[in-house]
Amino acid sequence: MAGDAHGMTGNVRDAQPPKRGVETHENVPGNVLVSIGALLLGMLLAALDQTIVSTALPTIVSDLGGLDHLSWVVTAYLLASTAATPLWGKLGDQYGRKRLFQIAIVIFLVGSALCGVAQDMAQLIAFRAVQGLGGGGLIVLSMAIVGDLVPPRERGRYQGLFGAVFGASSVLGPLLGGVFTEHLSWRWVFYVNLPVGVVALVVIAGVLRIPHKATRHVIDYLGTFLIAAVATCLVLVASLGGTTWGWGSAQVVGLAVLGAVLAVAFVAVERRAAEPVLPLKLFRVRTFTLSAVISFIVGFAMFGAMTYLPTFLQVVQGVSPTMSGVHMLPMVVGMLLSSTGSGQIVSRTGRWKVFPIAGTGVTTLGLLLLHRLDMDSSTWAMSVYFFVFGLGLGLVMQVLVLIVQNAVSYEDLGVATSGATFFRSIGASFGVAIFGTIFANRLDDKLIDAFRGVELPAGVSLEGLEADPRDIAELPAGLRPAALEAYATSITDVFLYAAPVALVGFVLAWLLREDKLRGSVTAPDVTETLASNPVERSSYDEVCRALSVLGTREGRREVYRKITERAGYDLLPAASWLLLRTKKYGWVEPAVLAERSAVPLPVILDAARQVEGRRLAVREGLDLVLTDRGREVAERLARVREESFAELLGDWWGPDRPTDLVQLVKELNEELCGSDREQPGTSGG
Repeated sequence: MAGDAHGMTGNVRDAQPPKRGVETHENVPGNVLVSIGALLLGMLLAALDQTIVSTALPTIVSDLGGLDHLSWVVTAYLLASTAATPLWGKLGDQYGRKRLFQIAIVIFLVGSALCGVAQDMAQLIAFRAVQGLGGGGLIVLSMAIVGDLVPPRERGRYQGLFGAVFGASSVLGPLLGGVFTEHLSWRWVFYVNLPVGVVALVVIAGVLRIPHKATRHVIDYLGTFLIAAVATCLVLVASLGGTTWGWGSAQVVGLAVLGAVLAVAFVAVERRAAEPVLPLKLFRVRTFTLSAVISFIVGFAMFGAMTYLPTFLQVVQGVSPTMSGVHMLPMVVGMLLSSTGSGQIVSRTGRWKVFPIAGTGVTTLGLLLLHRLDMDSSTWAMSVYFFVFGLGLGLVMQVLVLIVQNAVSYEDLGVATSGATFFRSIGASFGVAIFGTIFANRLDDKLIDAFRGVELPAGVSLEGLEADPRDIAELPAGLRPAALEAYATSITDVFLYAAPVALVGFVLAWLLREDKLRGSVTAPDVTETLASNPVERSSYDEVCRALSVLGTREGRREVYRKITERAGYDLLPAASWLLLRTKKYGWVEPAVLAERSAVPLPVILDAARQVEGRRLAVREGLDLVLTDRGREVAERLARVREESFAELLGDWWGPDRPTDLVQLVKELNEELCGSDREQPGTSGG
């Protein structure tokens, strides 16, 4: 028997396949971790830019003039990044993600530098659009490159890091925007991107090594152009109608008609497109259609409020830019807490309908509370109102992405996710534009009413008060409260007008049908719920992330207890763990395995004694090798592990399941049966 064991050991060792040339975080951790760090820097640039500008906006419009065009500083970025996102994803697949990611960084940095030197609002708005073109690529390509660098088993962990960057930037962005504006200049809100981006660019050029796997696409350039043009026309109507141009003017009517014609053309193009940017068949899925509308409303409310609340705080309350960022924190904290919590609860319980209903209801309440703000509102009251508003947004944001993923077939998973997030991005553009129009119209009326019959001092005019809030300081002390009151009511009336829109979302949420949640549908990561631009991932990447999260969520011992029980064996969970690794590697040395894994040596030794005692493995020196019976048991355990993965996919794992899904399940199962780090005969990473 010893001779047989020795022969078997020798054969297994001789048959060990050579190490693959593709670097992973386990066999060359340095390069991969440095590359991940550079990708995180790229993601940080795009994530910060969503929030860092908001607290600087009041100062920017005071310096450059044009308070009535404040919304376009945000909208230009949103529209450009939303339109560019699907193109970056497809072009990266086709021509190589590393090169495209570098191009995206360069475009973003050029846009940032130009924004920093802008001399008027028109220049700033144009340069923000350039910045948005690059920003759309930073998020989608950095996430895609992670999939090239790390095995499927690890993607959930690393994508969690990117989610953490988004969460941190949501908190830090308003604060940093205030600090730079107050202590340096608002231009540093854009200049700060330059050193961070250059570091990311240099590291990626020197360190990032990813296999180039060209995937041919029939890119829907025309569809992308048309949907961006439709959105731009409608946002222009919303932002310029009633302010720059009258609602019945030729310009506004012409833009509305042009938008309608382009929308018809878009529908015609998408019907024939090989890879449509927004497949029309998705709208036949009731859950997707309802979720898309609610996502639009969530984006509308969230970005509209985030854009104008700092103006209220700085102009009306008189707080510094830095402190306005501090005051915004309760809203961000409420949003992050409820977003993370609701997603986790839903993915664990399978019950989700209560969250979109509660979320839209609480958001409506939050808007009504924000309408109650005035010059005399206390910090405590403002914090409570901000927190309630953020809580409502967070309750619905993650769940909308999750239920869309649950409602569609596997082949439509990627485009459905990007479609739902696309509508949130378009909603954000509309929200900022319409909030701006309402604010400008109300401010004009309120200032006229406040100063009717009042003689203003030399150098101060109603037009000046509308364009530059700093002119309020030029008023006599007795007139300032009237001007501040005009600003306060103009901003808070915006929230009153937005409340019915949120209420529509509340009504629509009741119409959602609560289908059973598929086991593989987990809480989306933060980039899918907080990013201003749409998410662009393939169906394969979405499932890969979900299964990798599920594969590591449960405790290691519980996973192996379940598969052991399901396979029908009376073994310690650690014994099953040990058998699978011995099967994969051909032999193991328990002491070395303990050094290279998270399982303590005493647990491994107990497992080794059990498998030896039951003749599932035998010793050859310090090594364990499987017997024929042990190999049968290990193969049965591996099959059960694979079956448990497959069951999580529900009806996606049908008779006609795609080959890439089959391969993913096999690959994940293989990786979870032992990592490169644990493999005997290597340096252990």
